Amino acid sequence: MGIWEDFKNFTLKGNVIELAVAVVIGLAFQAVITALVNDVINGLIGIPGKADFSSFSVAINGSPILYGAFINAIIGFVTIALVMFFLIVRPYQKFKSRNAPPPAAAATKECPYCITQISLKATRCPNCTSQLTA
Repeated sequence: MGIWEDFKNFTLKGNVIELAVAVVIGLAFQAVITALVNDVINGLIGIPGKADFSSFSVAINGSPILYGAFINAIIGFVTIALVMFFLIVRPYQKFKSRNAPPPAAAATKECPYCITQISLKATRCPNCTSQLTA
């Protein structure tokens, strides 16, 4: 096979296509979450006091250190993480736990003598040959 065939086989694999779709949807979702945080949540945070720290700086040897922009970035990250957790992750986890299939019944039991896993139907342990009671 030539290089073009190898490249085509690589790009048309299911995982690559799924990853590309996930990235595109993730970018669109990021725009929604960023708008929610910037336009709604940060506005609510700014009600009691100043919410923009970007003007905070300190000069060391004439070189400005803009620590306010770093504080803004941390606040933005924490706010986005909290919004994602409470509006997306927790409801999704609750939805999954409600719709999860019940756990499968155990197919083995533990031998009380040698502590190995044996069949539920076994009357004698195949490892230690102990007689098992019902």
